[in-house]
Amino acid sequence: MSASPWYSTTADAAGIPPEVAERAVQWLLELQAQDVAPETVVAWRDWRAADPRHELAWQRIESVNGRLAHLAAPQHAGIAHAALTPARGRASVGRRHALKALVVMAGAGGVAWEAREYVPWRAWMADYRTAVGERRTLVLADGSELILNTDSAVDVRFDNAQRLVRLLAGEILVRTANAWSSTPPFVVETAQGTALAMGPRYAVRVQDGETDVSVLTGAVRIQPARAVGHARVVPAGFRVRYTSTAVMGDLPVDETAVAWSEGYIVARSMRLGDFIDELARYSQDGLSCDPDIADMRVSGSFPVADVGRVLETLSMTLGVRVRTLTRFWGARSVRLVAGSAPTPAGGLRS
Repeated sequence: MSASPWYSTTADAAGIPPEVAERAVQWLLELQAQDVAPETVVAWRDWRAADPRHELAWQRIESVNGRLAHLAAPQHAGIAHAALTPARGRASVGRRHALKALVVMAGAGGVAWEAREYVPWRAWMADYRTAVGERRTLVLADGSELILNTDSAVDVRFDNAQRLVRLLAGEILVRTANAWSSTPPFVVETAQGTALAMGPRYAVRVQDGETDVSVLTGAVRIQPARAVGHARVVPAGFRVRYTSTAVMGDLPVDETAVAWSEGYIVARSMRLGDFIDELARYSQDGLSCDPDIADMRVSGSFPVADVGRVLETLSMTLGVRVRTLTRFWGARSVRLVAGSAPTPAGGLRS
């Protein structure tokens, strides 16, 4: 696995996976908060000791943080405080701007924090975002509506020349206003390209280096970022995936594909393994299932707001067991395993 871009430009960071780099940054923010719990310090030390790559990542973080020491000066105190302490509501907007300021200052100092190319950083600083298990509806300046699914992030750029939504992470359902009027076209942009509305309703999801588009009404014009002249118009009732160089597939799609916007996953003879992967998007705990039961089939409508109840239902109806493991630093993993004696999955963090 390649290292995160803001690490990979230095020799001392070779081999650090992106998720390790991201966690190191999270530790930096947590440890510089005003009130750090002793348990947080213990967990941070345990994390560093758990893997040599963790320690290497933290050493790199300390090097970067040292170059930002000037932020402690009085003229930067407000920025540093806003960026490194939790915030809620309107204060979170200031925190986003403060984080952006930190990234700019880091870049000016020669630190290779290529935040614009590193999706996790961009998602943290997005105009709008949702937490794991959260959904959010936005009404845009032109009357268009976005519904953000779990763990999603967007930037919105609306003016006289453009109606642009940048999907940085996760999934959105779009209901456009005035798609065919003389106003600028409505475009959803991802790292892989653009999806231009030629009708009012479609869903866009980014996952594993690809963009998935489900067209519910009207049509959508897909333009891969690095394949100019190879655009494709996708009609209502179809779903495609695209990379920066190609558009793939023409699979049928229906309203159940966006049942998440109403708080449900609708499964029609879905593989259990695939269902658990989808359900895991809505849970703070890691979810998985044993390979020997992954091909069992699941059908029904399941509420994503109560992951524990969903797992209990699967346990009873499929005759499998729910096994929960709590690690010493508090993280939990939940796994479905074969067995005829169901075990409740109470206390799961949705």
